Amino acid sequence: MGELIRIHRVRAELTQKDAADKLLISESLMGAVERAERIPSLELLADADRVFVAGGALKACIELVDEEKYPAKILDWVRLERLARVISAYETMLIPGLLQTEAYLRVLYEARKPAYTEEEIARHVEARLERQAVLTRTAPPHVGFVIEESILERSLGGPAVLKAQLLHLLDCMSRMNHLTVQVMPTRQHTHAGLNGPMKLMCTAEGRSLVFVEGQSGDRLISKPERVSDLFDLFGILRAQALTPWKSAELIEEKAGQL
Repeated sequence: MGELIRIHRVRAELTQKDAADKLLISESLMGAVERAERIPSLELLADADRVFVAGGALKACIELVDEEKYPAKILDWVRLERLARVISAYETMLIPGLLQTEAYLRVLYEARKPAYTEEEIARHVEARLERQAVLTRTAPPHVGFVIEESILERSLGGPAVLKAQLLHLLDCMSRMNHLTVQVMPTRQHTHAGLNGPMKLMCTAEGRSLVFVEGQSGDRLISKPERVSDLFDLFGILRAQALTPWKSAELIEEKAGQL
């Protein structure tokens, strides 16, 4: 892929510096991409295709890039997520990935056992941040999350990292009218989500899917009857959680305590 990018750059009669300037990236990043030391972002591939007049050849590499960036178990979900009409999730341990800050993300990957190398951490953080573009695309999906109150108190990376994460969460909630975040209070000792977290999606084509993660493995659920049951379950969860307004007040209160 790096060689293909270099070939089209040369055909466009651009030096690495010229290309980097036009693509609004550093010359060192341009060189690293061509030497296959860095995986290009989807945005970079699309921009390079346009700047180098590659006729779609570089855009066609997007699927190859996906296969390098994401584990096979979640690859289909990531691709569907980009065009989804509705994205929802119930989270019990962590802030939803689409709303995580870079510092919060980095702590998660640094804590991984067996440990990642620094290069692997940087690659995973970049890939996760790239997925967040779905929130700001033209005609964004409706996004709804229910998160456990305990997540707001889990001090990953220390109080400063958590506080910045909670303030980022509040900022997203206030700016994005297509985003709803609700907190499940700890005092709600019994509720519909006690069997664990789940991610839900309605695709652009109208399919409904559920992705369930666990220590023993992950699975994508597409059987209509089971998916329908889980969507109903998520609806009950939302009814049992705090309203978005009360949730924002609680998140602000937790951030103020840090």
